[in-house]
Amino acid sequence: MTSPVADRLAGVSTLDAALSVATAVLVDAGVPTPAVDAELLLAHATGLARGVLLARVVTGAAIDADTKEALVASIARRASREPLQHITGLAYFRSLTLHVGPGVFVPRPETEGVAQLAIDALRSVSAPRPLAIDLGTGSGALALAMGTEVPHARVVAVELSPDAARWTRTNIDAVGAVNVELVEGDMATALPELDGLVDVVATNPPYIPEGMVPRDPEVRLHDPALALYGGDDGLVLVRSISRRAQRLLRPGGFLVIEHGEGQGADIRDILTGDGWRSAETHPDLTGRDRATSAVR
Repeated sequence: MTSPVADRLAGVSTLDAALSVATAVLVDAGVPTPAVDAELLLAHATGLARGVLLARVVTGAAIDADTKEALVASIARRASREPLQHITGLAYFRSLTLHVGPGVFVPRPETEGVAQLAIDALRSVSAPRPLAIDLGTGSGALALAMGTEVPHARVVAVELSPDAARWTRTNIDAVGAVNVELVEGDMATALPELDGLVDVVATNPPYIPEGMVPRDPEVRLHDPALALYGGDDGLVLVRSISRRAQRLLRPGGFLVIEHGEGQGADIRDILTGDGWRSAETHPDLTGRDRATSAVR
């Protein structure tokens, strides 16, 4: 028995026609970026780099049966609103290619700016081997960005979820970042042996209030709840991070926390009330408040 996606692609014999039909299927499914996703899934099905694929699309190159079968399966999954990154198994973050899948939060482009704040702070440390911690690392995106872009630093990635930690470990090994290590445990109590020794703490904690279920099925159905929800007001973990980071950081150490739009003022109040200095909220590239930093 054929599927609706297979039926729509049945008469297709060229890559350009396949791309056109795949895009139309994703448009009908309400996928936010149908053309880009269709290109990436066709590249995944062919095993070609996206640029090479598009060159072949322009020339009207033929699509073989195996590629069409792989494309049908991938487009059907994406049309069901399974995340693109779960289908390809990859997520791109700054200069990194990360492995992701069920059980781990897929890193978002907006977090790249949070990484930049942490990297800038880490680079400014005069010590020959500065120390940074990523609390709640998930895929390892923040930790690996700091570790690869500040290669003389030592970076510790902390993760509570065993499912997510498997992806962290995979990515540390794949990237080959020998200066990044994974510690499995609760961010609220982890690494007491490093109290007062850390230069930078970066974190993208769960910050969605419990009552605010995300609209996008990709988030609501596929990102782990442990990585999404931060209590009634979304700030339960932020309060815990404020207290833990105060013990971890040396005087003058730098903290940066990713958060949702509209949470900046509340987080600045939390940090200032806990004795932090210079609390400042930073926008992302769309102009939305995305991170708040402070100095120990």
